[in-house]
Amino acid sequence: MNVLKLSAAALVASVAFTGAAVARDQIQIAGSSTVLPYASIVAEAFGENTDFGTPVVESGGSGAGRKKLCEGVGENTIDIANSSSRIKQSDIDNCAANGVKEIQEVRIGYDGIVFASDINGPEFAFTPADWHSALAAKVVKDGKLIDNPYKAWNEIRADLPAQPILAFIPGTKHGTREVFDEKVLIAGCEENGTAEAHKAAGVEKVDKECMALRTDGVSVDIDGDYTETLARVAANKNGIGVFGLSFYQNNTDKLRVGTMGGVVPSVESIASGEYPVSRPLYFYVKNAHLDVIPGLQEYVEFFVSDEMAGPNGPLAAYGLVSDPELAKTQAAVKARTPMAPLK
Repeated sequence: MNVLKLSAAALVASVAFTGAAVARDQIQIAGSSTVLPYASIVAEAFGENTDFGTPVVESGGSGAGRKKLCEGVGENTIDIANSSSRIKQSDIDNCAANGVKEIQEVRIGYDGIVFASDINGPEFAFTPADWHSALAAKVVKDGKLIDNPYKAWNEIRADLPAQPILAFIPGTKHGTREVFDEKVLIAGCEENGTAEAHKAAGVEKVDKECMALRTDGVSVDIDGDYTETLARVAANKNGIGVFGLSFYQNNTDKLRVGTMGGVVPSVESIASGEYPVSRPLYFYVKNAHLDVIPGLQEYVEFFVSDEMAGPNGPLAAYGLVSDPELAKTQAAVKARTPMAPLK
């Protein structure tokens, strides 16, 4: 039965791809805006360092990317879907219904950010609620929804340092802004009761209101890399910067990291999910395209190589937390191991 199934799958793929190698010689990728900058870095390096064309990487969102992946097999369908959330069984079922029988799940690492200040400054033990209360345009105080009045951290919570609030956060185009919005601002908005107050006030898009930030100079977007954030903290000793874990680990002589929800950020606490401001990142590969689209297998292996996705690679430099189980992913990719049904 297995031989018959494989033969049938190979026949479908060959029929769908008659002339495809001639028609399309670039890998087509779509999906998560969070994974986009990482995939773009890999795509550029792949084009520069191999004989294959530079893959075309587009955004559109995780769900939309997975939907496109599942449209079918053939040159007019994408090869890879980037995703900042895990694929759902409904996606897998949709793929199967459209002839996409085998999908590889590739975890590229973790989206994890830390909150660090000058090495000689006080220690901070943060919660997401603290950060929302510090930076949000609107907060709840004495049961009322008001413009943010807070000037110092200890006004939010008495056991926080009496240090003026000044935060250097990822800009809206940065790869880690989404996890900051989701795991800090929105989560904190729910924790401190502001989300409920927005609902009571008749606000329809509560998450959007939760992510609206004050504009009085206390919250500063940094669109450059983490070296710019570090320079801002160095020049403003009261400033607290948002950094990728690996960048912080390379600058422990200059920065003091805060805890979040009582957890110290580390590769282990991020990979385990214990540290709250983190999540795994993925891409999904259509196995039927591997031997037909030039360079697809090579690209997948290149992406998860130590040189790209390891702790000292360019993805870590941009903010990705390298997966401690990267070698396991590399072996699965080499073997083209398809996903099993989700439990």
